[in-house]
Amino acid sequence: MNKQLKCIAVDDEPLALEIMEAHIKKCDNLKLIAKCANAIEASEAIQHEKPDLIFCDIHMPEISGIDFMKSLQNSGILVVFTTAYTEYAVDAFTLDALDYLLKPVSFDRFKKSVDRAEEYFSIKNKTEQPQAEMNEGHMFVKADSKMIKINYDDIWYVEAFADYVKIYTSEDKRIVTLQTMKNMEQSLPADKFARVHRSYIVAINKVMAIGAHEVKVGNKNIPLGKNYKEAFSQRMQIK
Repeated sequence: MNKQLKCIAVDDEPLALEIMEAHIKKCDNLKLIAKCANAIEASEAIQHEKPDLIFCDIHMPEISGIDFMKSLQNSGILVVFTTAYTEYAVDAFTLDALDYLLKPVSFDRFKKSVDRAEEYFSIKNKTEQPQAEMNEGHMFVKADSKMIKINYDDIWYVEAFADYVKIYTSEDKRIVTLQTMKNMEQSLPADKFARVHRSYIVAINKVMAIGAHEVKVGNKNIPLGKNYKEAFSQRMQIK
C-alpha cells in the first residue's frame, strides 16, 4: 500500500496531542490533516477533508470519544482509541475500533496500530459484501472475491480486526473476511469454540495451556479476558 493514510488526532490534553503528532510524523505512510482538542473540532475537520484514520482520546469533555465514534458508524473512517483508562475497552471494541492504546503511548505500540490500519485498508480495498455460510462440519466465507471452505476442525482461533475477522487455520496461515465477532461467536459450533477475550475465539481442542491471564494455542499466547475467564474455566472444567 503506497498511499498515505490521512489522519486526525483528537485529545483535550495538549501534551498528549503533541506526542501523537510526533508519532504520526515519524510514519511515512501517515499524513496528519488536523489536530483537534475535542469531538466538535474533529467533526468540523471531517467536513473539510474526510480522514482514513482517527486517533481519538476517550475521556473528553462534552462529547466522549465513545459517543463521537458512534456518530461515525458506517462512515468508513477507522478509529484507534487512546486513553489512560482501561475500563472503556469493552465499549471500544463493541464499536469495532481498530485498536485501544493505553497512555502513555510508546512509538513501538503506536507503530503496531498503524501497521494494523495499513493492513486493514489493503484488505478493505479488495473486499466485497460480507458473506458466510455455516454447514455441518465446515463453513464457507468470502475472501479474495471467492467463497473459501474452512473445516471447523482446521480452525485454531479467530481474531477481531475492526469489522473483519482473521480466521487462523495454523500458526501463520489465516483468512480475512468481512464479518463481526458477534456473528462468528453465534455461528460457530458452541461445543467446539469458546470466546476468551473481546478480540478472540479459540478452538477448544487446540488449547495447549491455560494461564491466569492467557491461553496458549500452538505458540500463540492469547489474552484471557476477565469477563470471559469464569465461563471459559467452567467449559474447560478448571477449578
